[in-house]
This record gives sequence, structure tokens and C-alpha cells, in this order.
Amino acid sequence: MQKQQWLQHAVAPRPVCFASTIDKEGNVNLSPFSFFNLFSSNPPIVVFSPARRVRDNSTKHTLENVLEVPEVVINIVDYDMVQQVSLSSCEFPKGTNEFIKAGFTQEAATLVQPPMVKESKVKMECKVVEVKPLGSEGGAGNLVICEVLRMHVDDSILNAEGTMIDQRKLQLIARLGGDWYCKVDEQSLFHVAKPNTQLGIGIDALPETIRNSSVLTGNNLGQLANVHEYPTVDATFEDERLKNIIQYFSINPDEMDKELHKYAKELLDAGNVTEAWQVLLADS
Repeated sequence: MQKQQWLQHAVAPRPVCFASTIDKEGNVNLSPFSFFNLFSSNPPIVVFSPARRVRDNSTKHTLENVLEVPEVVINIVDYDMVQQVSLSSCEFPKGTNEFIKAGFTQEAATLVQPPMVKESKVKMECKVVEVKPLGSEGGAGNLVICEVLRMHVDDSILNAEGTMIDQRKLQLIARLGGDWYCKVDEQSLFHVAKPNTQLGIGIDALPETIRNSSVLTGNNLGQLANVHEYPTVDATFEDERLKNIIQYFSINPDEMDKELHKYAKELLDAGNVTEAWQVLLADS
């Protein structure tokens, strides 16, 4: 139990798979799992893991169901649903319909037998490709490897063009350790420039004065080193604060370095990498 708690607190946040399944008698089950993620886009593969219970080594109804009927609907959980989703995780007796217990609405799927959760804004109809046990003791996972056959996305979470999910509109939740969760919203979202075809110059290519800065953080250095070629001084760059720093601190190079780094850090923290480089190059 202690091992499980340490791991779940450290490996987080984890997205939540809200899985609806059905047994061979037609009994529906609905249960959340935070051991869940996307592992392939072509073919589209998602994996979740109904682990064996630590306290008594018993298995979950979801696992038993997918072994009988290898189909599942994975309903994505947002903030509006989280309390009901948590309620559905109670260990109700086999045969109990958690849709009813948790107050969700069953919606017929189009390709698989288990129903979808109408309230979920993203639903994935899946066939179970494989169930891979990871052990036989309490706490051992069972990887349910699923191929997404069809995805249903509510129009309310699309961008203005209707071409993609707007991450700001889908307030996803994620599981942490214990009773802790987190919510994805405007306050928690931030951009990180992603290198694709062009390579970043790397932190090792930064001047020693920048690498060893007492002001710039590792994140700041990562931003500066993510440019694909070393910047040069832009003669057209105009900045009043930069002029003031050079004017007031030019007689003390060490203090000027520190002030330039402070200003560059503010720019980097605001995502203005090009301007931060120009500030730092002013001392070259």
C-alpha cells in the first residue's frame, strides 16, 4: 500500500479514463481509471489498467467485463463531471449499473455494445486488442490495450474554425495522489515552444556568462537554447529599458550583466525569446 501511495503521488497528474463496459449477460459497468494514456495515433491506441486491489488481490468488474466482451467506451472526464465520476468508483456489487448510481445518462454507441456517457464531451468507442496482465499479486496492473474505432467530440469544445479541440474549453481533470486532483484551465495552461524539424542550438552552445548566470533559471536557458541558430544583434531593436540599463550600469560591468539578465528573465518568463536574446546580446 505504501509503495502504491508513493508512486501515485510522484507520477502525476494522470488523465482519467472513464470506462463503460458490458458483460456477456448485458450488465453495464462504469468505472474511472487513472492508469491511462494515449500510446499510438496510427493505429489509434489507448491503454488503461484496472489493477488488482492491493488489500485483497481481487479483480475489478471492468477487467472481468472486457475479458468477456472485448469492447469499451472511454469517456473523457472534465471538471463538470468529477464528483459524479468519483462516486462511480465506489465498489458497488456486481450487476449494479453505475450510470444510475452516479446519475449519468446512457447513450447508445454506434460500433460497440457498451453505452457512452452522454455528459462526457469526448467519447471513444474502442475494441480491446489485448489484455496483458503485469503480475498476480495485489497492486498488479492489467493493461487493457484498446484501438479507437470512433471518436465523438461535442461542438461546444471546438475552436472558432471548428477544426480542432480548443484546450481552453475542455476543462480536463487529472488524478494526483490521495484525494488530490487538478484542473486544466486558463490559469494552469502555458505554452512551451516545441522543436520539430529544426534543432535547437543546445545549452552547451550558450556563452559561459549566460550558462552560469545567477539570475536565469534552467527553464530560461532551455528557452534561449531552443533557437535553431545563434542570434545576432539586430540594429533596429529599440528598447528604452535596455538603454537605461546600459547608461546607468556601464561603469560596473558585473552589475550591468546582472541587470541585463534580470530584464532578459522577465522577457523569457513572458515568452518573449527574441527580445530576451537582444537584451543579452547588448553586452557582447
